[in-house]
Amino acid sequence: MKIAVASGKGGTGKTTVSINLYHYIQKYINSNVMLVDCDVEEPNDALFFPHAEKVKVEQIDQQIPEINTDKCNFCRKCADWCEFKAITIVAKLGFAEINPDLCHSCGACIIACNTGAITEKAKPLGLLSHFVYNNGEKLTEGRLKVGSSMQTLMIKETKKKSLNIHDIIIFDAPPGTSCPVVETVSDADYVILVTEPTPFGLHDLKITTELLHEMKKNFGVIINKAGLGNNDVYNYLNSRNIKILGEIQFSAAYAKAYASGNLLKNVPENMQKTLNKIVEQIISDIKQ
Repeated sequence: MKIAVASGKGGTGKTTVSINLYHYIQKYINSNVMLVDCDVEEPNDALFFPHAEKVKVEQIDQQIPEINTDKCNFCRKCADWCEFKAITIVAKLGFAEINPDLCHSCGACIIACNTGAITEKAKPLGLLSHFVYNNGEKLTEGRLKVGSSMQTLMIKETKKKSLNIHDIIIFDAPPGTSCPVVETVSDADYVILVTEPTPFGLHDLKITTELLHEMKKNFGVIINKAGLGNNDVYNYLNSRNIKILGEIQFSAAYAKAYASGNLLKNVPENMQKTLNKIVEQIISDIKQ
């Protein structure tokens, strides 16, 4: 079972839910579970497991095409096939170049080329770190190279190398609704959306629910920081018949624990009950 935890707005509590859900499943359900941090631009899940041992680090490479102008006939077919406008061809000057910052390594240009002028060269994309702690619990973190804009490719590779034999895999998605989020939730069996009862929370929640409806994903919503803001989020979810998996009441003390990295210590009883309800709802929804 693959579960993605996402949110349209940053700072709603996505990491809080991901880590607690991961911890709860391991402790109380005794399932073989892995947490994968797909927020590759700023991964932080590992910060909450200070005693975890980093057992493996591997470099993830991106294959960047290169054009050999001695073989190129400057027909521009590769540039026409490139959806990302990463290729510049100036036939009169004998100039042909691929911009690595725009290239998505899709391979279309290689297929398009009839002269064999295009080959690929590996370029470092980021690092994938694997952690183990306690009784073999596992955590994987993808970390994109600073300056790279290839979040989606890094997430794809992070997921690909994390799909070992586990009963449950939890993907902690990046915030937003753009391509990195789409890639993270693309093959999830269930998506948990985390929102907050504020105008910004509602605005981004609407966009995210529309995205998941379009992707035909089974999902439910957790309302974090309940007790703040107003009831507009509840009214929206009820009007659309969107399932509310649970509420996490706002707690200044728990926010302080999060800020100090003690997210898994002294978990409030209401949050434990919420997580229990969430797991039951997810299992019930997937079985239907």
